[in-house]
Amino acid sequence: MSRIIRTEASPVLSKAVEYHGFVYTMGVVAQDPSGDITAQTQDVLAQIDALLETHGTDNTRLLQAQIWLKNISDRGAMNEVWTKWLPEGQAPVRACVEAKLADPAYLVEIMITACR
Repeated sequence: MSRIIRTEASPVLSKAVEYHGFVYTMGVVAQDPSGDITAQTQDVLAQIDALLETHGTDNTRLLQAQIWLKNISDRGAMNEVWTKWLPEGQAPVRACVEAKLADPAYLVEIMITACR
């Protein structure tokens, strides 16, 4: 039987789950939601880097991204941070939609699937 590795599991969710060399992150939001879309996106991507590193991978191994924005008009500013974070030629498949997030202070939430 294959082993499932859960990172920082709580009764509600795990921050990441690894199975068969695939790493699935939770929907990551900014630790400091007081910033603008640029600051929040940088915060979220730094957290994703840490989660991927915990599982022995990085943003060169991304397969899929799901991005939720409080306001779709923030897409351009978010994409500026996103494209600087991605290694050239390593963009995953992606969806980016406007959504009502769990806390009105959150401007962006990102969920990643990567492989080791």
